[in-house]
Amino acid sequence: MVANYNEVLYQNHRIETKRLILRRFELRDAADLLEYASDAATVEFLIWDGVQTIEAATASIYDYYWSRPGIWAVELTTEGKMIGCIDTRVITTHDRVEFGYVFNRKYWNKGYATEALRAVTELCFDKLHTNRVAAQHYAENGGSGRVMEKAGMKREGCLRQHEIVKGKLRDCVQYGIVRGDYYVH
Repeated sequence: MVANYNEVLYQNHRIETKRLILRRFELRDAADLLEYASDAATVEFLIWDGVQTIEAATASIYDYYWSRPGIWAVELTTEGKMIGCIDTRVITTHDRVEFGYVFNRKYWNKGYATEALRAVTELCFDKLHTNRVAAQHYAENGGSGRVMEKAGMKREGCLRQHEIVKGKLRDCVQYGIVRGDYYVH
């Protein structure tokens, strides 16, 4: 992994794919953030409770989304609308990057999350030179696992009753891809 990973992430604050722009959050995203972050079904499997007001959405942009590099707003190019986000966490001591994502429910099952995840995975291997990209989802959220599989990751196992989220013990299904497997694709 590159020693200056924050610099690499700052330099790659904008990633374009066929249908998406991954970019830094902007204050104009507050309304789109509120739209999906106030939807109970969208935030059901997140540790985060979401937001219920435009002020809280704006504060989230200031306090979290602008807090570090490696957090991208996902904009649908045809609409100019922010439909979700993807967040990377670099773990240098173990030469890996972990990620999480959330997308507006109106845009589920259209391949946008997979497209965004593929772009970020490519950045992790090609520019950060990491050895491993990994994530997990709660067992009840099988759709997230399908996104990970379509992005080239492999299911590695299930950590039973691994986390308590929103008052419920949840099994966590682990996915990952390592550098050698990525370049075989």
